[in-house]
Amino acid sequence: MPYCVVTAAAVAAGQAQPEELRIFYQRYGHGSTKVLLVIGFAGTFESWAPQVKGLTGAVEPVDEEAPADDSGAAEGIEVCCFDNRGMGRSSAPAQKSQYTTVIMAKDALALMDHLGWRRAHVFGHSMGSMIASKLAAMAPHRVASLALLNTTGGGYQCIPKVDWHMISLAYRFLRARTPEERAILDLEVHYTKEYLEEVVGTSTRRQILYQDYVKGLSSGGLQSRHGFEGQMNACWTHKLSLEELDRIRLAGFLILIIHGRDDVVAQLYHAKRLAEKLQPAAKLVELHGGHLVSHERTAEVNMSLMEMIKASKSNADLEEWSNLPKKSNGLTLSGSTGCLGKRDNDSVNHLILTYNLLGQLHLILLFVFGVIYVILEQARRVVRILKPVKVSASTL
Repeated sequence: MPYCVVTAAAVAAGQAQPEELRIFYQRYGHGSTKVLLVIGFAGTFESWAPQVKGLTGAVEPVDEEAPADDSGAAEGIEVCCFDNRGMGRSSAPAQKSQYTTVIMAKDALALMDHLGWRRAHVFGHSMGSMIASKLAAMAPHRVASLALLNTTGGGYQCIPKVDWHMISLAYRFLRARTPEERAILDLEVHYTKEYLEEVVGTSTRRQILYQDYVKGLSSGGLQSRHGFEGQMNACWTHKLSLEELDRIRLAGFLILIIHGRDDVVAQLYHAKRLAEKLQPAAKLVELHGGHLVSHERTAEVNMSLMEMIKASKSNADLEEWSNLPKKSNGLTLSGSTGCLGKRDNDSVNHLILTYNLLGQLHLILLFVFGVIYVILEQARRVVRILKPVKVSASTL
């Protein structure tokens, strides 16, 4: 099996010797155009199947033992997707400190070195978009273009909209113990209800996808506790500084942000804010779909990705690429107004303050629900331990 070996930080892990970790990957297609696909939280390389087929036309991975095929190298596309540390066939370090978007971006760069790729179009989904952003900030010269699908800025922005449906999903997710239980939840989180209820042949998409999810989870296994907690830590601690944002924005490559309007995991508002911060290089594409808009709206997503690859090759002008309103003095212009008045500026500041307060309230609510859940779980365990054991008369 194809693996890239990376070395974990010995100091962070508290070890005398560095620990070697293995990153599992697969390559598809052939060509001089290289595309690196970075999957999100608890996902495997297989989640990129619709994009792999759309970009390369291939469904089977390259045989790593076979001689290199240079046919069509000039115009073709070669794609590499992989399992992040903590998931699938890649290593899962036990230390939570070994999971950050910086470390995972270094994994991706090590994989590019392993493949001999000098530059690549880097596409990331969800947590993978955070990793891709860090990679672009750390090594902008290695990035030909950057696509962020269903992205957020990390930290509290990872918190979904808090309502009873989401609380129910979170509670059931933590209690899911079988592939069947997990598959039901994954479908609710990843897709819109309309998409799941569409009839395909004699079945609904929900029925078809349910079988696929159960099969995939059964063969690959549920995510380990170390991997789950570690990847959660990577999402929660992720943040792009102003310097990193400037480094990405001014690097000269095109940026594409694709988001599903009905995403219940990564809120569209945060994606819009990130796109604004990355002007003039960013284009924002909103599609009707959920968190896996790359599956739900495959044709539109693949068309946008191919459009960016072609525009990058033709050295398209950044401002012509972007579809966002131009900015002046750090503030987005509206209509034909050349500047914002004092009253407008006060309104903006008031909105920012309100947004920050809502974000803090979001965190408090999530913390409270988490504490309640932990207390209930502990109480249930205590009751189970203290429950009297029935002894039959024959044993007395």
